[in-house]
Amino acid sequence: MRDDEPGAQGPDSGDAPRPAGPPRRQPLPEAAPAPVAEPPPEDGPAPAELTGRQRLVKGLWPPRVTRAQLTVAVLLFVLGLGLAIQVRSTNDTGALRGARQDDLVRILDELDDRTERLEDEKQRLEDQRTELENSSDQAEEARRQTVEKERQLGILAGNVAATGPGITVTVQDAAGTVRADMLLDAVQELRAAGAEAIQVNDVRVVAGTYLSDGSGGVNVDGNKITRPYRFKVIGNPQDLEPALNIPGGVVQTLEKEQATVVVTREEKIVVDALRPAEQPDYARSSNE
Repeated sequence: MRDDEPGAQGPDSGDAPRPAGPPRRQPLPEAAPAPVAEPPPEDGPAPAELTGRQRLVKGLWPPRVTRAQLTVAVLLFVLGLGLAIQVRSTNDTGALRGARQDDLVRILDELDDRTERLEDEKQRLEDQRTELENSSDQAEEARRQTVEKERQLGILAGNVAATGPGITVTVQDAAGTVRADMLLDAVQELRAAGAEAIQVNDVRVVAGTYLSDGSGGVNVDGNKITRPYRFKVIGNPQDLEPALNIPGGVVQTLEKEQATVVVTREEKIVVDALRPAEQPDYARSSNE
């Protein structure tokens, strides 16, 4: 067999190893692709970011009232009410801002006198109570005080004549412009100043007295009084006269109506106009 025939093996054939060639490179395993994060499922459009005003409104509404907030609200309401009353009281005294210093001093003196009268009345009542508690003959002391109280009530009711120091007030109304409400203001000012007995012309003024306008004059408790109007007032003249002459008071009001007012202090005033004693039809003493 020829060496170049197929299947022929040379002397070097058989188990002889072939010369080693360069080693083959094994292909590297392919790297696994990195997992891709899937986007979250979209349920709807993403909410828009709230503005500062929207966050404020959302925090305030709906309101969530707590006990502390309710307490603070009540305190603020009371504080506001007090401030409103204070402002109103300040505005009520605005009429005195334009008054002169002498007028303000006189008004303060009048207020001091009223306070002093109230203190004296309080002290007098306390003394009466002490006398009743300490008197050896309480029955006699009670009778004496009862008689004195009856006299005082008779003067206030107009059933008893009265005399004492005071003032007279004469209102000349030639133009006929003075109305009943102006005279009523005079009566109220005198009462506030401590008047204990008042008589207008021939009519006694008591707690239930009323004034009304009439033809040619003014009616007092239905009795017509004609011009000039004369007041006889018992009380402390130092308190009564300034009460009529305060700025914006009775005298200035009447003078604006072209009336003439004359106030005179007197050492002795006699109020002798009497009111008939009326017996009640239904009221009876609770002791009967």
